[in-house]
Amino acid sequence: MLVRTISGAVFVLIVTGAVIAGPFSFLALFFLISLLSQFEFYKLIQKYNVQPAHVIGLLCGITLYGSVALELLGLLPLKAILTIIPLITLLFISELYRNLKQPFLNVAASLLGIVYAVVPFVLLALLAFYNGSIDGYSSQIILGILILQWTSDTGQYLSGRAFGKTKLFERISPKKTWEGLIGGIILSVAGSYIIAQYFLDLTLVNWIVISILIVICGTLGDLTESMLKRSIDVKDSGNIMPGHGGMLDRFDGLIGAIPFIYFYIAVFC
Repeated sequence: MLVRTISGAVFVLIVTGAVIAGPFSFLALFFLISLLSQFEFYKLIQKYNVQPAHVIGLLCGITLYGSVALELLGLLPLKAILTIIPLITLLFISELYRNLKQPFLNVAASLLGIVYAVVPFVLLALLAFYNGSIDGYSSQIILGILILQWTSDTGQYLSGRAFGKTKLFERISPKKTWEGLIGGIILSVAGSYIIAQYFLDLTLVNWIVISILIVICGTLGDLTESMLKRSIDVKDSGNIMPGHGGMLDRFDGLIGAIPFIYFYIAVFC
């Protein structure tokens, strides 16, 4: 528990510092996180006896995130993202020369790593530049989302330990309970009220909706990663964070929630 607490505190300080420091540090940190997450996914998915094309798949992820990030910083035109098209085509062509069983399952696994582990972080980057340029970088939106995610995790953990009796999804995660989920919603909504007093880029109503999305969709994201790990009998996605596992373990909730948050903000805010 001590190792887990120290590791978690250092992680929170690094992420918070990078977001506050500005767009370059924020984009650089989450570029690294997305790359590590994709690598962990490929390592896990191999347990299904498929062989994703690690190098080309990672190049696709790097191109997708990197081209969007550089466009947001005003360093490259958005059309640079088109580089990903021949790279994706190479995923298919490479199977001609790899001479492995299940070539199209290998391609599917390679593409799934991009969708699952990279796209959510690309959407997070776009949320940071919601106004459309480097001058529109908003640490408030990102910090608000991260704080609400951590608040949700804390609320679910404390409430689950104190009152948890009714299993939420026992087949996938025996420790999660409905009482924990409700506690997460209550603490997260309370946190959204406090955040709204200081982070004025979004209204109170918007922060409340986002907090609920984070708890519900984040929990589903957590369960999704647990389903993957349970299906291949693996405890953690990696060991980069002592006591916490890998990047996918740390960001599974955010990966599940960000697509819904992005859709909500893009359509309704």
